[in-house]
Amino acid sequence: MATEVTELSASPNLAGVPTVDFVEDVDAFMKKPECESAEAVLKKQEELHNKFKFMEYNLNLKKTRLKNQVPDIKSSLDIVKHLRVKKDNTEPLTSRFLLSDNVYAKASIPPTDKVCLWLGANVMLEYGVEEADEVLVKNLDAAKKSLEQVENDLLFIRDQMTTLEVNMARVYNWDVKRRQAEKETKS
Repeated sequence: MATEVTELSASPNLAGVPTVDFVEDVDAFMKKPECESAEAVLKKQEELHNKFKFMEYNLNLKKTRLKNQVPDIKSSLDIVKHLRVKKDNTEPLTSRFLLSDNVYAKASIPPTDKVCLWLGANVMLEYGVEEADEVLVKNLDAAKKSLEQVENDLLFIRDQMTTLEVNMARVYNWDVKRRQAEKETKS
């Protein structure tokens, strides 16, 4: 049903979000064979609207996750760069690190050329400092690009929802006028 929506049949864009065409002529639109009744058309449009809401909700969750991820990656990148500078130093590096919310521990870090990166999903890998720097830069770029894409997809979805809401109002108003005209002809 979601693919039956140009004007009510939508063709998906690259992100898989259906595009909704503005219904210019409601009379011509309602004469199409797939438009049995105004109620059926409104029901299909409402289903598509709910799908848009669901997509918007999921994209907002992804956007929030990415917005939190970018500063974390930047922080890790700063630490790795600092370790690169200090790796040839003979003195240990003294630092405080976060254990949990508002709980910090003091550590003495000997000069090292290895670092462990938490990749998520209970996976941590050991990298050389240079390789860790490359991995983090790549991850930061990917997160920024993904965040930009999510923001563009959200704008697109909002545009489609607005068009769909206008179409729904136009079909509803068309149906109200049609019923009033039928009532007047019966009187």
